[in-house]
Amino acid sequence: MEKENIAVGLDIGTTKIVAMIGRKNEYGKLEILGIGKAKSLGVARGVVNNITQTIQSIQQAVSEAETNSGYKINDVVVGIAGQHIRSIQHTDYVIRNNPEEVISGKDIQMLIDQVNKLAMLPGEEIIHVLPQEFKIDGQSEIKEPIGMYGGRLEASFHVVVGQAASIRNVGRCIQSSGIELSGLTLEPLASADAVLSQEEKEAGVALIDIGGGTTDLAIFKDGIIRHTAVIPFGGNVITDDIKEGCSIIEKQAELLKVKFGSAWPGDNKDNEIVSIPGLRGRDPKEISLKNLSKIIHARVVEIIDQVYTEVKAYGHEDPRNKLIAGIVLTGGGAQLMHIKQVVEYITGMDTRIGYPNEHLAGNSSEEISSPLYATVVGLVMNSIDNNTVSASKIELNQSFAEKTRGTIAPITEQIIEEKVVDQTPAVVFEEEKRKETTGERMKKSFFDKYVDKIKDFLDNAE
Repeated sequence: MEKENIAVGLDIGTTKIVAMIGRKNEYGKLEILGIGKAKSLGVARGVVNNITQTIQSIQQAVSEAETNSGYKINDVVVGIAGQHIRSIQHTDYVIRNNPEEVISGKDIQMLIDQVNKLAMLPGEEIIHVLPQEFKIDGQSEIKEPIGMYGGRLEASFHVVVGQAASIRNVGRCIQSSGIELSGLTLEPLASADAVLSQEEKEAGVALIDIGGGTTDLAIFKDGIIRHTAVIPFGGNVITDDIKEGCSIIEKQAELLKVKFGSAWPGDNKDNEIVSIPGLRGRDPKEISLKNLSKIIHARVVEIIDQVYTEVKAYGHEDPRNKLIAGIVLTGGGAQLMHIKQVVEYITGMDTRIGYPNEHLAGNSSEEISSPLYATVVGLVMNSIDNNTVSASKIELNQSFAEKTRGTIAPITEQIIEEKVVDQTPAVVFEEEKRKETTGERMKKSFFDKYVDKIKDFLDNAE
């Protein structure tokens, strides 16, 4: 019996860790089988700073997802973010040995391998190599070179670079949680897959994902990724400002922001006041909603200004680079009242809130189609594209110990034996076997090597 293509995404965020198990239904939509969340305690601004706490949070989220779905997770596609991420544009070429033969996937792979050997700054590693456009013997603007003739194959690449130590720390947390790492994806790219339509990517669009610790940006034009950036501010700085400005504890500040917060100060009347219970028998505190929205507004403006600087750095003001579809806001921060109006006011660009419901099956709960889960839905979609069998049905005769996660420990032989299938997807270049774009093929073959490299490193580090 053929194994079911069950996909698992794991979003390791600053405020929450989410594990999501899904599969494609007969209509090609994503059916969510189970979801698990845990408070993220060991992550700051998208970077792991406490391994033990992060492992505990991952185990909690994974166990909850397994219990909800009845599937046992074997491996995950994980999102990478953090202030250490940067992107560069690079052009490279190869001279083909035999110009009489048509260009095949091997030639493109050779070009990508060449880019992967680029010298980076000390401690940095290439995460993604994304081809944008190809040139064959000087003929430019070629999107799909396979099947064409030519001697010199050239391409422009969008190269995403990150701190090697940060990436390996994420790998260590996942392995120590008793699961394998099957792929890495830059979080803004995962969010983009979940909330953007192909038309928007063609017209030109900036995706802004406002998370707890970071704000991620991905810019698309002509269907191609043009710019990515991670800004080290998010919803947490707004909460911190409310805490300081109103002299209240963090929990109360977060609740105030979510329940009564608005990014537009003119929205509240002067006499609108919220009473907050005092600590340990002290008198209740009265907080003006107008002051609350002034604090939030100041921080939101600061975050959007930083993002807009990156949009201008891409060259948005050049008519050829114009982002016709404007801005799409997603992530937990996009749920803030009136944030859409503030972004439109600052940037002068059309803005909408991005929900990941376009790719979800019709029976999905309202909670899952919230902007909060855009990244993890994108990660599950990424895992489905890799054709992985990331989770297997829990048999009723399995022992309780096998079903539940153990304490923090290195991966045992038992867990390794339970692996369902070799996760390395075969890259098939024959067109009749599987039609896939150059970008998909590049992503898979590179990720296989990259994930193998991390696994080797982690195994040797024992």
